[in-house]
Amino acid sequence: MVDVAGFGIDRVARSADSGPTSAWPVLRLENLDTDLPLPPEALPVTREALATPRANSWLPFTGDDDLRAAVSDLLVDRTGHRYDPGTEIVITSGGTEGVLDSLLATVDPGDEVVLTDPTYAGLVNRVRLAGGVPRFVPFRVTADREWQLDREALAAVVTPRTRALLLMSPSMPSGAVLDEEDWRQVAELCERHDLLLVYDAAMESLLYDGRTLLHPVRRDGMAGRTLVVGSLSKEFRMIGWRVGWVAGPRALIDGVGWAHVYNTTTPVGIARAGATAVLRGDHGHVAECAAELERRRDTILAARPDLPFVRPAGGWSLLLDVAALGREPAEVSAALLREGAVAATPMTGWGADVAARYIRFVYSAEPVEALRTLPERLAAARL
Repeated sequence: MVDVAGFGIDRVARSADSGPTSAWPVLRLENLDTDLPLPPEALPVTREALATPRANSWLPFTGDDDLRAAVSDLLVDRTGHRYDPGTEIVITSGGTEGVLDSLLATVDPGDEVVLTDPTYAGLVNRVRLAGGVPRFVPFRVTADREWQLDREALAAVVTPRTRALLLMSPSMPSGAVLDEEDWRQVAELCERHDLLLVYDAAMESLLYDGRTLLHPVRRDGMAGRTLVVGSLSKEFRMIGWRVGWVAGPRALIDGVGWAHVYNTTTPVGIARAGATAVLRGDHGHVAECAAELERRRDTILAARPDLPFVRPAGGWSLLLDVAALGREPAEVSAALLREGAVAATPMTGWGADVAARYIRFVYSAEPVEALRTLPERLAAARL
């Protein structure tokens, strides 16, 4: 029996749905819904296509040719590498299906897969579903209250049983971003130990403080040993369309494609036209939304600069180290909802010892004006 645990978001959300117990409306900081606008092409093109035969077809199993070509064009700009749409790209039902397909196609029972601590619990448990064994390398907190990958620990965690690294940048839930030296070491480890990299790229353009996108495939030799998993759910805010993809060398993508077919059979038909139009459209809205997310991050950090928040470099969320305050994450999460009408999720199961110290604040669905009420809410929960 696979040891798969829940990740707490659903429990916090159910409690939040029951309504506030204080004078405030509930701040929904527990999950990755968003109030940020959809890309302009998403709704009209999807509506137009709903009644067409293609929107209600099983075929093609691994994605329409025009959608795969649009993904290829997106990736060549980001990676510097041209993926063949017909043989090196598979369209999946969201990015997380793409991660599971990638693991099912490459990981044998007992193989070790390296992830960061903290990381998204959905990645950890997909490793387990594929029969793999998660091994964690910690993010450390610098003197500036920012995240830094522990490179020494990364080198030490690799064993003869290691098959792959499963990494995300910006990483959920921390917002940590891997830098040039991090990616250099990842590439060296993959080459030295003949490892694969499964790279979850779902948030890679949601960067703050003037950072630029650093893609691991641009490093020598990495195009041949990397599976790039992308999605429209975060950068493009198209959560309900469930469109993702996996791109990589044909020798790996063949297996990923069959894992996809026998996992879900086909991508989401009614999402195909809208997804293609959005990928072919103007992507200026991605930078606009990243700038708005950065303003929300700054609002939370300014609310209580005395609290041990860790400053994210990108993404949709940030973490508060409640263990540093001598408190338990589950207890603080309950107090925040009960006393301050703040829904925030404990990070139990989102990694190992590091994750277990934190609760997560997701700021993708609450505007700056609402977040400015945090000082009073945190004080009400005795933080």
